[in-house]
Amino acid sequence: MSERTLIGGLHAVRAALRYDATQVIEAWVDRRRHDRRLEALRSQLDAAGCPVHESDTRALGRLLPGLSHQGVVIALRGTGPRGDAALADFLDALDHAPLLLVLDQVQDPHNLGACLRTADAAGADAVITPRDRASGLTPVVHRVAAGAAASMPFFQVTNLARCLRALRDRGIWLAGAADEAATPLYEADLSGPLALILGAEGKGLRRLTRTHCDYLVAIPMAGQVESLNVSVAAGVLLFEARRQRGAFTPARS
Repeated sequence: MSERTLIGGLHAVRAALRYDATQVIEAWVDRRRHDRRLEALRSQLDAAGCPVHESDTRALGRLLPGLSHQGVVIALRGTGPRGDAALADFLDALDHAPLLLVLDQVQDPHNLGACLRTADAAGADAVITPRDRASGLTPVVHRVAAGAAASMPFFQVTNLARCLRALRDRGIWLAGAADEAATPLYEADLSGPLALILGAEGKGLRRLTRTHCDYLVAIPMAGQVESLNVSVAAGVLLFEARRQRGAFTPARS
């Protein structure tokens, strides 16, 4: 289903234009701002044939309450999160061993946006979350993801446990991240078809999710903190998986 999403912020708007300018429906720009970066965005929007409406700071704030818009808001046409059937089709079409990031009830949109951006940077194939008790693709997610909310395949599944069983049936190994795991990350084999599974903020993996993991790994910690932010942990895990896979080339075509 096609959706209309509002995105604000210089970097997020620039990333959306760079990814696919044809998906930008219209834009609102603060008429009082004429700095170099905003003027460059105006030129890009004009070149893309996008209607640009003159606005002001308060009106832009009403479009995206609570979000720092930096003088520009756009309406983006796109698809919402894809579901279980689309995930199966997506995996069928891959011509290489999958590298997936699974997030177990991550509810903070800032963390989801950062995870999407990290997954994109690491060349992951897709990010998977449950539909319930998890963040969707909100304006905050788009802002933090800086374009990755559009470029990274994102799936929300009805039942995460059932999804994990289906992944295992495809021969995809399920590696969960847990602080107390006996296997250090750098001793684990992450080179094959793999889904890396991280838990929610402050809670970690749910018990049912843990039972579906083939093994658990821990990120070695040298300092005093007990755990990492979920997006930071995702980056450590994903880039180690990419390193083990050899030459660093994007997994997605």
